[in-house]
Order: sequence, then C-alpha cells, then structure tokens
Amino acid sequence: ITLRTAEALATIKTMASLPGLTVGAGTVFTLDQAKSAVDLGARFIVSPGMSVSVVDWCLANAIPVIPGCATPTEIQTAMERGLDTVKFFPAEQLGGVKMLTTLTSVFQTMHFMPTGGITAGNLLQYLALPQVVACGGSWLVKTEWLREGKFAQISQEIARAVQLMNSGLPRE
Repeated sequence: ITLRTAEALATIKTMASLPGLTVGAGTVFTLDQAKSAVDLGARFIVSPGMSVSVVDWCLANAIPVIPGCATPTEIQTAMERGLDTVKFFPAEQLGGVKMLTTLTSVFQTMHFMPTGGITAGNLLQYLALPQVVACGGSWLVKTEWLREGKFAQISQEIARAVQLMNSGLPRE
C-alpha cells in the first residue's frame, strides 16, 4: 500500500488483518511513516529514495526494506548497510533498461526492482535482466479505475500482465 493518500495507513491495518496476506508500505519518506506502517501491520517497507534513517531503523528491527536508488552513490550506501536489493526509481526517466544494464555491470551483486514508467510495453525488457527481481507499474491500477470502482478492469489488466510475463520469460 503506497502512502499517497490519507486512507493508506488505515488500509494497511485492514489488509494486514486478513489471513494469508503479506502487506507492505510503499512511498515511505520518513521514519515516523515507517514506524506507523509497521505498527499497523506492514511487514516490509519500500521508499522512493535512500533514507538512511528509515533503512537503519528497518534493519535494526528486522523489517525488510527496499530503498529507492537512482545513482551509484545511493546504491553504494545501500550496499554498505548490507542490502542486496534496491528500487530503481524513476526507471524510465533515468535511462531505463540501458541505464540499468550499465548499473548492473558495475553493481554485480545488487538486485533491482525498477518502477517509474514501467508499462506492458517495456515490462519484459526489464524482467529479461538477470538482476531484476520485480517491477512495479501504476498502469496496472489506474487512479481513475479505483475512483470509478472499475475493479474488473483492474483484474483484467493484472491478468494481462501475468499472461505477458508467462509468455515472454524463459522457463527453467
């Protein structure tokens, strides 16, 4: 659940109470937000940037954390703290697959979760990179679809993305 609305923390609390569901908090900017989200049931934290205070608190409290990193310096800061996965954000605006390919050639032990500009049209290009563990894309759940209650359309878009991934990725 991204912390982009006034309802986000309440939604984390509600969803965390459901059996079998692991809920995380995204778009976490501050230590207070991270603490609140975890207190309400979030099991992991994702941030748009490399907040040292958020990362350090999460690590000290055994909360998985994926900070956003856009530069080699930020990636190194994450590595110095023992992290092996970061969010590459905003991916497309930073050079997309080409930039990520360059970063992975240098940061060979780091894994990446690109978000920002990911679409059905470029998803497979990102997922083809060995160090990409996941992608995020707001195209799956458009704001207007939520506002208008178009949950069937959201489900269809998610199913289409899963079908795309299954058809385009090599099987092991």
